[in-house]
Amino acid sequence: MSGYIPYGRQDISEADIQSVIDVLHSDWLTQGPAVPRFEQTVADYCNAAHALAMNSATSALHAACLALGLGKGDILWTTPITFVASANCALYCGAAVDFVDIDPLTYNMSVAALERKLIEAEKLGKLPKIVIPVHFAGQSCEMKTIKALADRYGFKIIEDASHAIGGKYLGQPVGNCRYSDITIFSFHPVKIITTAEGGMALTNDAELAAKMALLRSHGITRDPTQMTHEADGAWYYQQITLGYNYRMTDMQAALGASQMHRLDGFVARRHEIAKRYDELLAGLPLTTPWQHPDTHSGLHLYPIRLKLDNIDTSHRAVFDHLRAQNIGANLHYIPVHLQPYYQAIGFTAGSHPEAERYYNEAISLPMYPGLGDAQQDRVIEALRVATSK
Repeated sequence: MSGYIPYGRQDISEADIQSVIDVLHSDWLTQGPAVPRFEQTVADYCNAAHALAMNSATSALHAACLALGLGKGDILWTTPITFVASANCALYCGAAVDFVDIDPLTYNMSVAALERKLIEAEKLGKLPKIVIPVHFAGQSCEMKTIKALADRYGFKIIEDASHAIGGKYLGQPVGNCRYSDITIFSFHPVKIITTAEGGMALTNDAELAAKMALLRSHGITRDPTQMTHEADGAWYYQQITLGYNYRMTDMQAALGASQMHRLDGFVARRHEIAKRYDELLAGLPLTTPWQHPDTHSGLHLYPIRLKLDNIDTSHRAVFDHLRAQNIGANLHYIPVHLQPYYQAIGFTAGSHPEAERYYNEAISLPMYPGLGDAQQDRVIEALRVATSK
């Protein structure tokens, strides 16, 4: 059998390797100059005022929620089609979480469902403090409409753009925070660029940036203007809030800054692969990803949906056939409200029907810049065979 084709993988160049080696030869392995350089590179690319690198997007989501004052008695809403971190960040803060169903075309949070839920929540006095739209598969949510709803109903917005660096919305880079308070990126190896593990929070609000900077490093400051009294000496620091060790290392940051040089090329290659999938999968009993005209997706994922009424086999059988052919298909995601932990705290099946329909039909096909035509042809042929049964 031919070699394994993963659903996603990193693309590491000699320049990336050298950037890490340079840090290993330097005086700083962490808390040195590579982190602020990486932060500035991303902020400049996205046209954002502030960027704060962290050790994961999960950490960045938690810090963002805390910076916005989320706590006990508050509610955060997000989408059920996401990784659990988008919801867990609310629970870390002692807040409650709820979900807004997805749009059946984009698989992002439905703005119509969001508005309906807000109308009902206002009547009940249970409006969310924060809404986290997730840019699923790299395609931006309809942020202009969500921001208009935020202005009307008084909630804050964190864009979970873990899939979407390099993407655009209304012609502008995802991450510019024009329609949000904070945007979060992920740099896990299967994402569009990588720092091995890592994430970043971007904002145009200096106060939020300062809060997140404290939260990622134990709540400690050496800034005299933030201290309660004059420093005891040059060694002095103060812990002025309860923080965490969410810092990124210089080795990770150097890799990320090097990867940023190829970001546009990575996204362009993903679009070439997607276009070829679109063309060669036409005619099979499945739906290829639809792209909203206001967006230019980062295309982290290429999720298809099987037309199960048109095939004589099951969703699982098609998935298992791909895996049997050494193709690392995946499924993004199991709806969060169906997870045992969330079921145990009161969520039930049937509450978000579009998300559940998606889950019953979706398969993520291999999508990464190094995917060659021959490998892609193997994926397409395996799908052709699986859906003809």
